[in-house]
Amino acid sequence: MAPARRYAAPVSTTPGASVVAVVEGSPAHAVGVQVGDELLAVGGQPLRDVIEYQLLTDAAEVDLRLLRDGSELTLEVRKADGVPLGIEVASAVFDTVRTCDNHCEFCFIYQLPPGMRRSLYLKDDDYRLSFLYGNFTTLTRFTEADLERVVTEGLSPLYVSIHATDPEVRTDMLRNRRGAMSLRWLRALLDHGVEVHGQVVVCPGLNDGAVLDDTLAGVLDEYPELADVAVVPLGVSDHSSEERMRPHTTAEALAVVETVERWQATFQEVLGHPMVFAADEYYLLAERPFPGAEVYGDFGMHEDGIGMFRAFEAEFEGRTDSGIGVQPGFFASVDGAPAEGYRAPRGEPALAGACGVSAGLPAAGAEPGATPVRLGPSRSAPVGILTGGYGARVLTPLVESLGRPDVRVVTVENRWFGGNIAVAGLMVFDDVARTLEGEPEGHRYLLPDVCLSGGRFLDGGVPADLPRPVEVVRTDGVALREALS
Repeated sequence: MAPARRYAAPVSTTPGASVVAVVEGSPAHAVGVQVGDELLAVGGQPLRDVIEYQLLTDAAEVDLRLLRDGSELTLEVRKADGVPLGIEVASAVFDTVRTCDNHCEFCFIYQLPPGMRRSLYLKDDDYRLSFLYGNFTTLTRFTEADLERVVTEGLSPLYVSIHATDPEVRTDMLRNRRGAMSLRWLRALLDHGVEVHGQVVVCPGLNDGAVLDDTLAGVLDEYPELADVAVVPLGVSDHSSEERMRPHTTAEALAVVETVERWQATFQEVLGHPMVFAADEYYLLAERPFPGAEVYGDFGMHEDGIGMFRAFEAEFEGRTDSGIGVQPGFFASVDGAPAEGYRAPRGEPALAGACGVSAGLPAAGAEPGATPVRLGPSRSAPVGILTGGYGARVLTPLVESLGRPDVRVVTVENRWFGGNIAVAGLMVFDDVARTLEGEPEGHRYLLPDVCLSGGRFLDGGVPADLPRPVEVVRTDGVALREALS
């Protein structure tokens, strides 16, 4: 029996979702959904985002209203409850991404050089992208209607940029007068049982020192139900024009680490867990050894640059066979969305954190059976592991422990961004190509997938065009160990 379909005349102006893939054999494939169709509504309800799409397509009977070649088309899908429809769409948000109206001096979007993909310059503050991708939101554009939807649909966890709990300091940092009061929404979210992860981007001279102490005291007093709080350093590229923004000194980084560790003891005593954690980058900046793996528990803050080295070390040394990997989410929402389910995979995008944070410490790994982008050297050839400056510092002792002179770490200097940007996730084609030009031919070069999004570097280049063949490999210690075995 042919699938039911009905055509209508010209076109609705309702925002839709462009279909970029249809799973063969899926219910959507069976009724004739095609790549290039625009999904306008499900069951007569226009769709704002992939969250509504998932809720409405879980049912056994699903009516899809599509736009194809200028005309509207309705397809009737009959399937079992909960069976995925089998459609992949181009974006997680079908209406309009809620852009950020803050003007934070530390915002990394303001520090991007020209010539990158256009989508990367979008500055969002959308709670939906916080839920889907782990992007941090300041809540300055959050509303009662948003709270109702979060609670009703169970959109948890969310990720909130705190930066300071003092209203005046927060207003100054966000350069938005609503910053003084927007944390009331954080209190409301916690009151309704929403899981929230917090973040503090520390800017030297603005919210470090006594202000950081005050912020963590405010967290304990006002928001003790938070799941955790990541304290991360300011990233400053050569393209920043903000006079107050500068990198941490070693002494300043050490002071932050000591403040965090002091407060961890307080939170542990009062709440029964340490709550606040300093990013791995802080320990590198402070020239302090990383805390033991037991401090990080199940590495739940791994995506925010917390405990990445200890996780990578355990994977590399064979103490675990499951690779956590580097899974950043910043900008992910602009370029794609998951086919099914809520929580989007965070392995493809190339920037991590939000509100000015760049993450991605360990830089290389290899997926079992990974294939070079183009025909390259044999697996017995010497190996060069490509990584940023921070990655080199943590990978080098691990590689040296192997006692293998045929394996070396190749540091890629980040001239594209400049400043204190030295993370693997922000390596670009231009810098990698320049580095490889000076490297010998005939070697295996491992390129971490964390620096690619949709197969491209941030500056638009592709691995196949690099001057040496590279293997694009998964970014975790298990994969690196397997690649070198």
